[in-house]
Amino acid sequence: MADAEDRTVKLQVANARPEDSGRGVAHLPRSVFASLGIADGDVVEIVGKKSTPARAIGPYVEDEGLELVRIDGLQRANAGVGSGDFVEVRRVESKAATRVVFAPAQQNLRLQGSTSALKRTFFGRPLCAGDIVATAGHQRVQNMPPGMERYVNAPAYALQEIRLLVVSASPKGVVHIDESTEIELRAEYEEPQAARRADVTYDDIGGMAQTIDQLREMVELPLRYPELFQRLGVDPPKGVLLHGPPGTGKTRLARAVANESDAQFFLINGPEIMGSAYGESEQRLRSVFEEASKAAPSIVFIDEIDSIAPKRGQVSGEAEKRVVAQLLTLMDGLEARANLVVIAATNRPEAIDEALRRPGRFDREIIVGVPDERGRREILGIHTRGMPLGEGVDLDQLARQTFGFVGADLGALTREAAIEAVRRIMPKLNLEDRTIPPEVLDTLAVTREDFGEALKRVQPSAMREVMVQAPTTKWSDVGGLDDAQMRLKEGVELPLKNPDAFRRLGIRPAKGFLLYGPPGTGKTLLAKAVAREAQANFIATKSSDLLSKWYGESEQQIARLFQRARQVAPTVIFIDELDSLVPARGGGMGEPQVTERVVNTILAEMDGLEELQSVVVIGATNRPNLVDPALLRPGRFDELVYVGVPNAAGRRRILDIQTQKMPLAADVDLDAIADRAERFTGADLEDVVRRAGLIALRESLDTREVRHAHFLRALEDSRASVTPEVEREYEQMAARLKQEANAIQPIGFISPGQLTARPGGKEV
Repeated sequence: MADAEDRTVKLQVANARPEDSGRGVAHLPRSVFASLGIADGDVVEIVGKKSTPARAIGPYVEDEGLELVRIDGLQRANAGVGSGDFVEVRRVESKAATRVVFAPAQQNLRLQGSTSALKRTFFGRPLCAGDIVATAGHQRVQNMPPGMERYVNAPAYALQEIRLLVVSASPKGVVHIDESTEIELRAEYEEPQAARRADVTYDDIGGMAQTIDQLREMVELPLRYPELFQRLGVDPPKGVLLHGPPGTGKTRLARAVANESDAQFFLINGPEIMGSAYGESEQRLRSVFEEASKAAPSIVFIDEIDSIAPKRGQVSGEAEKRVVAQLLTLMDGLEARANLVVIAATNRPEAIDEALRRPGRFDREIIVGVPDERGRREILGIHTRGMPLGEGVDLDQLARQTFGFVGADLGALTREAAIEAVRRIMPKLNLEDRTIPPEVLDTLAVTREDFGEALKRVQPSAMREVMVQAPTTKWSDVGGLDDAQMRLKEGVELPLKNPDAFRRLGIRPAKGFLLYGPPGTGKTLLAKAVAREAQANFIATKSSDLLSKWYGESEQQIARLFQRARQVAPTVIFIDELDSLVPARGGGMGEPQVTERVVNTILAEMDGLEELQSVVVIGATNRPNLVDPALLRPGRFDELVYVGVPNAAGRRRILDIQTQKMPLAADVDLDAIADRAERFTGADLEDVVRRAGLIALRESLDTREVRHAHFLRALEDSRASVTPEVEREYEQMAARLKQEANAIQPIGFISPGQLTARPGGKEV
């Protein structure tokens, strides 16, 4: 019977979770622990095309009973295998290293610093020569002239993950670093001898597990196992088109697929291949494909393909048309191209020539969308895995706050937070000295407050054109509107936070809410509060932003608004003064007015062929009788919410909110003030509080409190903006709208004869 050290177990490779990346561990089934005679923390060797060591730990909960070894992207590259391959796992003894030499494994990176930090980072980690390992470091900003740091606002240091190559290790074989190990750190980049590159792997991409699976079956399978398609008698896929908003990780995803599939990567940046001479652009394109064919298996990645392959019927230049024709020929020509896949990326798929978007050229189009909360948590974990985080940092809470953020935005957020942390230690640094004291580095950590400051500066890129600001109004800031508040909670907050409950009961959430009532009652405040409490993006717009004098542009603006809202869902679209944007149709004669076309567009967007998923429209108006009746039916504005004048209890609550930051004297009786302020709206009560403060300052600029008498004088100077007649009119209107919402009156038809003549005999 063979000794335990001679036994090997064959297992299939799978990806580790992002939080395990760079730790040097392998998750193994419990049955393997018994077969190899190992315990948690023992060293094993993973053998593929090459071999690499790892510390064995137990499987994930979801892997119980599965014969999988989960390792990260660096370990897969070190072993020369990809996800889905089979490797042999065996027990190995790790020796204490006498000397280990590290060097940067990334180009354009020069390292300097104490090796004691490296020893602490890799203490006990099993290593062997040729491995690439990851650590957190403090990289000095390059290409900055000496002495210029003091004149630059941005700090000269930034936190990041550093990848290092183990150049050599003594003695030979698997070793680990202990107290007596001598560490050498070389400053210059050295080309790794690994079987595969590891600059970007699947572990460096978060929030797109389904997209990776789709891309793997379209790209990785044909490149690594072409015999599968030969056996089935079909041609392998030739191309994949990735499209989605900017910053979602399309380019990074293509590079990760190339690395994981052990393929050569050829990058074509759209505008770079365009030449001035006749035929030069086509020649450059042909030469890239020829090089890729010789180096097969290979991936040709075309970034911003819409710039070199626009619709030929819509461009006037002959060069663009010839480039499109050349690309069509290369992808679908007479010459068979084996083991070559074309991946293209764009955020404008509608601008690409339609001849490219057919099977045989781009066989599949994959949407790389905005990540959800779980995806944002994965991305934040990736960007912060080399970052020393303070105790108060809660990445789950940060993922909930950053709705609408794409991967590039989250990367910018973590970078800004790191810069905030560096700003705190800048006074401790001597800029004349090129080294940072180790005790300063040891205290450096990114805190919750750093992320809070970063959130103020980083906005979601997909929302920069339309978002004014993230709402800060809470339900506690809203008073006297209990009924409207409850209906909005049930209709907006509940479905956005708990969509599974609605799916379980088989009902759809409301698509729209119309807030109507007298001016100043808090309709806009309600919309802001519900967007914040539902943790949704908030798009505030008004008719002046959407209406244009150019024919058709208003409809395009509205279509673009709803398209952007779908991309960054969950989203609340708030349209103030709705009656000016969507008045009742039928009032114009001859050429349709722009508002009539706008009404038609909004009707189609809210209740058309394309469903609104996690998008809620809230409209506000104080003239609901002017809104087109087609919008007031279920399926569009499902809920008509009357926001009326607050009662005495509501007025008391509003006064509490408005006087939170005001120093009140002991004689102030807010209940008495609320009783005297009959029919005052929230805006009126805010004005009363402001006036009381001004009256107090008028008496003395040194005053420290506001007295009851000041409020009484402010009430004398103020008046209720809603009269009894106006209040009765709105209450009657609310009752009438409830009846008409479910039974819209049919529009009467007018005969042609009625349109062609009027008294006086003049034509209309």
